[in-house]
Amino acid sequence: MQEKITFDKFIRWAGVAALVILVLLAIDHLSSVLLPFAIAWLLAYLLYPVVKFVQYKMRVPTRALSIVVTLVAVIAVIAFVVWLIIPPMIEQFQKLGSLVTKYIHAEAHIDSIPNAIQQWMQENQREIERFFRSKDFTEGLQKAMPQVFSVLGQTASVVISIVASLITLLYMFFILLDYEYLTENWIKIFPKKSRPFWRELMGDVERELNNYIRGQSLVALTMGILFCIGFTIIDFPMAIGLGILIGIMDLVPYLHTFALIPTALLALLKAADTGQNFWLILLAAVAVFAIVQVIIDMIVTPKIMGKAMRLNPAILLLSLSVWGALLGFIGLIIALPLTTLLIAYYQRYVTKEQQEEENLPENLVESKK
Repeated sequence: MQEKITFDKFIRWAGVAALVILVLLAIDHLSSVLLPFAIAWLLAYLLYPVVKFVQYKMRVPTRALSIVVTLVAVIAVIAFVVWLIIPPMIEQFQKLGSLVTKYIHAEAHIDSIPNAIQQWMQENQREIERFFRSKDFTEGLQKAMPQVFSVLGQTASVVISIVASLITLLYMFFILLDYEYLTENWIKIFPKKSRPFWRELMGDVERELNNYIRGQSLVALTMGILFCIGFTIIDFPMAIGLGILIGIMDLVPYLHTFALIPTALLALLKAADTGQNFWLILLAAVAVFAIVQVIIDMIVTPKIMGKAMRLNPAILLLSLSVWGALLGFIGLIIALPLTTLLIAYYQRYVTKEQQEEENLPENLVESKK
């Protein structure tokens, strides 16, 4: 029999919907303030297992010292990755500069570019003066001045971002310092009668988040290793650095496809430096992309993510787009928790799938997954 919708129930659900909308509007309005805290909580969530390992397995005496040791180790790993990527990139740009200089010397018969510019300015001095006095230049200058102030404003925003980063680290330190207390007592913000509901729901969210992060991290690590091996086999420039970069980008599914742009530039540099055919070099690099993608999609992802969770990457990308459009950058940070929260609520209280799986024997649950 269909359940009757009473006026009291209608008012209650309308109040819940109004409260959700009000919370979303408040988050959007306070996004600049909440963003450092959201990033800090995400970092604390990711670093907590390492901090716990350092404190209890390595027997570091205090939690504060464990956090410091963890941060030093993470900074060392990031510095190593940057060292693998940045110096080869600088070397490739230096090669590009030398190749451009050689091309100019060979084709334009110019020995010194600064001298050529100075000679051109002397030969066209009257035309240059006429241009600076023209109405077009004045109007262009008037249009360009707001852009100059915009650049200055962006510089100020960079300084503010640095300050916000320090605040984020401070937030993260204090969150990790009392991580157990915060994660165990957050439920107290709700009335006692509704705490079981939120405890069960957040338990589902935590389980799905842990499964996704572990699974996607393992997929990204495997992809990075495969790209390093493939680029090394074809003797591609920046093989290790590019492979690591692609692995990091794949932490967000299919974001690594944007790495085709630097790959094409590196293929062009190798062709100009060695005299090989550009299209053959690019074809070899694209072949590596295709082979690795087939291995990841056909073997690695089904084995890892299929066991980890049932959240399709397309749903994840859609959630990032939707929450990013609604709440900006902070929406991208909280997109995965909110999406898993909605899915967990739907499965537990609408379709009743989660409750059915909890009542099934373990062997039947594993076979169903």
